[in-house]
Formats: sequence, structure tokens, C-alpha cells
Amino acid sequence: IESLHMLQCDEQRERWERQRSRTARELVQTEQRYCQQLELVTTVFKSTNFFFFFLFCRSLLVHLENGYFGKGLDQFCSHLHHYNMYVDNIYNATKVLGIQLKKNKAFRRFKKLQEARPEFNDHKLEDLLQLPIHRIDHIYTCVITQKELNQSVSKQKMLFVCVIAVGAVTAVSKVSCRIQDNARRHENHLQLCRVQKLLKGRKTKVLAAGRWYIREGWLKVVPQKGSEAKPKMFFLLSDMLLEAKHCSPLHPTNGDKFAGQQAYPLQDCTVEKVFGHTRSQGGLLSVSGSQLLVSYSCDNFLWKTLQGSCVILCDIIFDCA
Repeated sequence: IESLHMLQCDEQRERWERQRSRTARELVQTEQRYCQQLELVTTVFKSTNFFFFFLFCRSLLVHLENGYFGKGLDQFCSHLHHYNMYVDNIYNATKVLGIQLKKNKAFRRFKKLQEARPEFNDHKLEDLLQLPIHRIDHIYTCVITQKELNQSVSKQKMLFVCVIAVGAVTAVSKVSCRIQDNARRHENHLQLCRVQKLLKGRKTKVLAAGRWYIREGWLKVVPQKGSEAKPKMFFLLSDMLLEAKHCSPLHPTNGDKFAGQQAYPLQDCTVEKVFGHTRSQGGLLSVSGSQLLVSYSCDNFLWKTLQGSCVILCDIIFDCA
């Protein structure tokens, strides 16, 4: 039984070793294609940033092809600050590129001619600008895989690769997290801009620092007088719940927009479930606020407190006209 167990362990180690070899071979092959694409962009568009990335890539590829993964990755990590700068500016660069394509007819024609070359393989310049970002994510995935597999191979190989994997994983993971964080912030900004365009007028301010879009949807609002429930659009943000109604479809300019009616600050509101189930299609929610607009008290301190609350409330009441 013991010999059978040792045989199974050896077979498992061999499978891990083959998987580790495939991961290393994949990293080399993808790095070769990445170098070719970087060289193409550098040659055609004369990009300084891509020229530096091409130099870093060539240096890493030489080490990878010779089997020096540790030395190559350690040297590559010393240039990651260039990737940080590129990651932080990629969305602005894409925006500037779009503006130039709209305004500069000569540049638009030049870009179209270059992208028609067979070397581009039907790739667009906008796609090629994302190459360094995608490459960082792929390197991070390969390094993580190598680190996990190295713990299962022979002790000598494990010590050799794990020493270089600790610094490489830490450095590359920071850039990868930065890429993901920037992508989430950019997507959130696009969602807030979309909601802002859906609302008519300029008094409804959706764009704000630190505000995050969560979700939106139609809900039926039950009036206090008990009349028929009316559907309203609600936008749930990180700090408030925005209630809006659809503008008249006959309006010449705002037929497809919404008019903001009320904003409920989440820190000052209480949401209670009257009845219903979270997994069903029906239910009743009650939203109540803590601010007071009318008071008959003669206490000066209370009036000062209420005055501040009224100012805050007036800032979040939206134009219904």
C-alpha cells in the first residue's frame, strides 16, 4: 500500500511538472507574439511609450528563451513603474485618440491606411493600445500558476523558482490590481455619465467624487393618499437613492429622459420591508427620512440644527419643472 501511495505521488508530481512546463512554454510563445505586435506599433506610429515597452519585452524574452525565468522576471519588475504610468493614462489617451480621429482628417486617413496593412491582421489601433495592460494580466496569471506548481515539484526546483516568485508576484500583482481598480473606476464614471444624460436639466447633479453606481430599475410608488400606484424610475447610488419620473414622450427634446423628483440620502434614510420576499417579483418597501421641515419649538439650538438640515435637504431636492 505504501509503495502504491508513493507511485501515485510520483505520477501527480510528473503531471504538475508537465503543467509547469506548458505554462512556461506558453509564456515564451505569447511573449514572442507580444514583441512582434509592439515592434509593429513602434515602427508604424512612432510611439515612445511602446518603444520602451518593446525594449523591456525584448530583454524579458531573451531570458525566458534561455530558461532564466527568475532573472528575467526580476529585471522586468524593475520597469513596472512605466506600466503604472501607462495604466493611469490609458483612458485619457483613448479619449484624446477619439477626439483626434473626429477633428483630424489626415490622421484619420493615415490610421485607416496603416490598419489595412496585412501585418496588422485586422487589428485596430484602439485594440493595440491595450496590449501592455493585457500583457500584465497574462504575466500575473502565469506567475501565480508557476508559484502554485513549484510547491509540488522537486525541492531543488521549488527553492529556485519560489525565491524569484515572491518578489515577482508581489510587484506584478500590484500593477494588476491597479489595472482592475482603474477599470472599475472608469466603468463607474461611464455609468454615472449615462445616468446624468438620462436626467433632464442641470440641477440634478449625479457626478460626484466618491460616488458609485450600483443599479437602477422601475418601482411602483404608492401615494400617501392611497391612490393608484405609479411606476417611477429609481437609481441606486452609493450614497443616495434617486427617484425620477419619465418625461412626456411628446416633448421635443426630453421625450426619452427622466425628471428627477426626490433624492433620499442613504445615511439619513431607513428602508423597511413591509411584506414580500426577496426572491419573488412582488413586495412593498417603505422609505422614510429623518429630516424635519416644520417645527413649533422655541428652542434656539433646535432651530439651528433644523436650519442646517433644511439646507442639506434643499441641496438634494431636484427640479421637477
